[in-house]
Amino acid sequence: MTANEVDPRIDLWRRLLDNNTKSWVLFEHGTCLVLMQPESDLGKQAREIMSTDGPVRVGTATADFSTQALDAPFTGWIVVGHHPDMINYIAREDGRLNGQENSFLVGMLGRTDRDEDSQSLKIVHIEDNRW
Repeated sequence: MTANEVDPRIDLWRRLLDNNTKSWVLFEHGTCLVLMQPESDLGKQAREIMSTDGPVRVGTATADFSTQALDAPFTGWIVVGHHPDMINYIAREDGRLNGQENSFLVGMLGRTDRDEDSQSLKIVHIEDNRW
């Protein structure tokens, strides 16, 4: 992707959330964090939430997840963990699925993406809808 291209995940999340009143932050591995009570610095707030609620700790609620298959026009799944506003999308075309479409694998991929985002804390987009 060149500097002038827009990350296609931004449009995907705009369509998935279908809401222009909530602010949200997209991290590099695809985790979308909806900020239900946005503060003045959305990036700082999102990094703080991601750093505390994003890491996976096996044997705790942070390792739990649920998946939901989406209807057309989407072709994938939503993965949600213990934090209801921290969401991942796994596309049916995701090469990591290797043609397998089972909810456990989908959930593990979403959980892994969230955990990686909690380590890097790299934001790729902030959608500020506070106005």
